[in-house]
Amino acid sequence: MAGDSYEGDTAAARRSRGIRASGRRRRPLSGRRRAVRVAAWTAAGAVVLGGTSLGFVYFKLDGNISGVDINAALGTDRPQDVPNGSMDILVLGSDSRAGANAKYGKDEGTARSDTAMVLHINEKHDKASVVSIPRDTIVQRPSCKGDESVGNKNVPAQRAMFNSAYEVGGPACAVKTVESLSGVRMDHYLEVDFAGFQRLINTLGGVEMTTHEAIKDKDSHLNLKAGTHRLDGEQSLGLVRTRHGVGDGSDLGRIQLQQAFLKALIDQVNSVGVFSSPKKLYDLADTATSAITTDSDLDSVSKLTGMAKMLKGIKSDDIQMTTLPVRYDPNDPNRVVQIDSKTKKVWSAIKHDRPVPKSATKGSAGDKTDIGDVVQQGKAQAAPKAEPDGRAGR
Repeated sequence: MAGDSYEGDTAAARRSRGIRASGRRRRPLSGRRRAVRVAAWTAAGAVVLGGTSLGFVYFKLDGNISGVDINAALGTDRPQDVPNGSMDILVLGSDSRAGANAKYGKDEGTARSDTAMVLHINEKHDKASVVSIPRDTIVQRPSCKGDESVGNKNVPAQRAMFNSAYEVGGPACAVKTVESLSGVRMDHYLEVDFAGFQRLINTLGGVEMTTHEAIKDKDSHLNLKAGTHRLDGEQSLGLVRTRHGVGDGSDLGRIQLQQAFLKALIDQVNSVGVFSSPKKLYDLADTATSAITTDSDLDSVSKLTGMAKMLKGIKSDDIQMTTLPVRYDPNDPNRVVQIDSKTKKVWSAIKHDRPVPKSATKGSAGDKTDIGDVVQQGKAQAAPKAEPDGRAGR
């Protein structure tokens, strides 16, 4: 009967007639309130779906990253960790010829570190130092245990070329060799191979460089005329690998090309508006995470993002580039040996979070090579106009 209580009704039946659990009937929604509620549910749905998409993106990007457990392989016999907020990262460029890298030469079964740099970020995170280690440097390689990539073999200590550490013992042995060489604990490890490097440059849209003379090297697939170029991935890789296309063909000269390119790359990254374009940001993140191998403490999107934020304010002018002080080996002109008194100054500066003093590199074979002025980042600067009396304009 109308007006009687609905004692036998189920909650579902009562809700279907607009009756609350208390037994009171809802007032019909006005058109405006109904529109507000629809909008609220639509917004809530967008948030949920957006969160799901974001979760998928993170899951995919996390899945791109290859990680290696450096700490487990090295154990506790390492330099002391200095908790002052600074950070030291060993960055390696691998010369593997496997897979997509096959066109750069014959795959001999093992990869070596084609490029090695120690990146030091200072305590305030507003300056950085890069120390390039020539791959042909003769070092006392420590005993170490390789990872799965080299069959977990025990590698005995011996006098050898620096880049052999990665070849015989993988990333862990490369890190241990650098720590033995420098006395500086590496907080992280980051590696990129030829194909990954090339994809990353293409995703960024190229890097602008000026060459002051022609560079042609069939081995590195590089053929550039003098002038300003926007280098794509293939050309960029050719530039950082070239030895015979310009200068005396030394690895020390190539390091100076790499350092100039790295500064130009940093300028390009800072100039790309990735945060204003979600697609560009995703494409860059997808490429970068697919291109690198890191230590297991850095093998997630959240951790890489944290490091990227740390580096965000550092521009190319804030980075000091140094080549490990060396001289040519009198027993083999194709090899170099450290100048001990000068390398100590370099690593002491890094350890104590200070700039590397000029005295540490003065007189080193890598301080000034015959190709140091061949390339520059960005466009060539116009020469200042001469005044009537012949003096350069101020």
